[in-house]
Amino acid sequence: MILLQVNQLQKYYGADLILSNIKLELQTRDRVALVGRNGAGKSTLLKIIAGHLSYDGGVIIKPKEVTIGYLAQNTGLESNLSIWEEMLSVFEALRKMEKSLRKLEEQMADPDIFNHQAKYERIIHEYDHLQIQFKELGGYQFEADIRSVLHGLNFHDHSLMISSLSGGQKTRLALGKLLLTKPDILILDEPTNHLDIETLSWLEQYLQGYDGAILIVSHDRYFLDKVVTQVYELSRNRIQRFSGNYSAYLEQKAANFERDMKLYEKQQQEIAALQDFIQRNIARATTTKRAQSRRKRLEKMEVIDRPLGDEKSANFSFDIEKQSGNDVLAVNSLAVGYDGEKVSENISFRVFRGDSIALVGPNGIGKSTLLKTIIKKLKPLGGEILYGSNLLIGYYDQEQANLTSNKRVLNELWDEYPLKPEKEIRTVLGNFLFSGDDVLKNVSSLSGGEKARLALAKLMMEKANLLILDEPTNHLDLDSKEVLENALIDYPGTLLFVSHDRYFINRIATKVIELSHEGSTEFLGDYDYYVEKKLEQEELAAIELASLEKKAAAADRSEKVSYQQDKESKKLERQRKRKLEEIEQRIEELEAQIQEYEQLLCDPEIFQDHQKVMEITQSNKKTKAQLDQLMDEWAELAE
Repeated sequence: MILLQVNQLQKYYGADLILSNIKLELQTRDRVALVGRNGAGKSTLLKIIAGHLSYDGGVIIKPKEVTIGYLAQNTGLESNLSIWEEMLSVFEALRKMEKSLRKLEEQMADPDIFNHQAKYERIIHEYDHLQIQFKELGGYQFEADIRSVLHGLNFHDHSLMISSLSGGQKTRLALGKLLLTKPDILILDEPTNHLDIETLSWLEQYLQGYDGAILIVSHDRYFLDKVVTQVYELSRNRIQRFSGNYSAYLEQKAANFERDMKLYEKQQQEIAALQDFIQRNIARATTTKRAQSRRKRLEKMEVIDRPLGDEKSANFSFDIEKQSGNDVLAVNSLAVGYDGEKVSENISFRVFRGDSIALVGPNGIGKSTLLKTIIKKLKPLGGEILYGSNLLIGYYDQEQANLTSNKRVLNELWDEYPLKPEKEIRTVLGNFLFSGDDVLKNVSSLSGGEKARLALAKLMMEKANLLILDEPTNHLDLDSKEVLENALIDYPGTLLFVSHDRYFINRIATKVIELSHEGSTEFLGDYDYYVEKKLEQEELAAIELASLEKKAAAADRSEKVSYQQDKESKKLERQRKRKLEEIEQRIEELEAQIQEYEQLLCDPEIFQDHQKVMEITQSNKKTKAQLDQLMDEWAELAE
């Protein structure tokens, strides 16, 4: 079923054309990624589709019954309720239906109702209809759905007040609330922001099984590869569709460009040959007709435009002033935190020259805190950090806290290197896509992506031999991420970084260090190797635990239980199991009897006989009481 069609859409900001001739279609269970450079108009298009922005041309077709859910970038949930209360508010209609069902049940249980046959029939009919509707809308599972989504998004204390949460937590909660509404079209703008790797994996699985259509903007390539089956690329105000996930899109795009370039070059050769023949033969009497024929052919030819390559990319590399010693860092039994309160402890690892180390672990475990402790922004709360010789550290802050000044972009860089000529500073900024009047913008007015590029430009100028990077891919578009990866792969120094971008970790890391509440664990390899080893460890731990439990049980029996006691306990256990089986069989019989009574009460012939209805109702009540008693007895025996 087609849920939404966008045809020949146009959007202007003032006199600037942002989107032109946009065509897009969403069908049930489509998984679509919208990709393109920062500033290409991705978020604008999402807002237009979601109905949050107007457009200047074209048409959007959507059936009235189709619902759209939209999550903008960094949208935090603001509420005075607790987490659980706020999530329950999604299902307010179902909760009202549940209250109505309880009221109808109370009316049906009133003995006086049987003296009013018409009223009784109406209540029975209303109850039956409402119960079916309640079940179809998920009335018996919405609380389980809430728990599942909150657990997946790493919210374990549901009584917490939303007003007490951090900005990142509020963003995650806004995502959770949107997922629970289950719209027909789910529009997500950078949903992976503020999610750790474990939560990202859960979200991937959730979206893979989502019943509606999904339209996503994300710079997480690993996430896109796992979730989407179509890619729409926005470039130069226009849109193009590709089948498959993100990796398939890159392959198709490269193949299309190569094919189009060959067709263009072949036609250019043909045009050149025709023009040459015309020039040489048009004035000669013997060949002028053939030259005129070729001229007509040339005039009728549909000339292919030269294929447009990728838009201009950032172009930079990282170099070092001098080489560090072989031993770069030694972290021994380190404890880190703020204001004397520990966030993480028992952290120990070594860093050697040429290492590229990724720090991973859940949000709040202290990864950024550890980096700030290493660069001496924070004091250690225990343990020690030993620094190697000739060490020059360059630090990239994920919050870009040092880029809030009112300086111009040019001065932000030039003031730190005043002896450099302006031309050199402008060349560096140009490599990071700051050209012309862009270098005269105020730093505080820059977008997140522009600030990230400026921070990287400053980092490049430092020529440090140890780069410590805290979420360096945040705010960067997919193309800029690739340029950064290539620059770091060629970097001759040492890398220590925190990232939730699994694709980035796979390309850059030679080691992975996992932070947990127990300390740190080192894995020699990339992200995929780390995941593989973690699974192996979990499997081995489960096997070892089962073995230990078995041995402990055997040892306990041999030490504490004599042969006679063991024999007696087995006899009692057999008796308990037999009793359980008898109770379970009786429970099944009673449940079947209750079902039969309730079916009889819905029979028109029965409920016209008030005496019969009273008898069945009383019998049903007694049977339910017996069932409750047996359930209690079963629970005691099953413990």
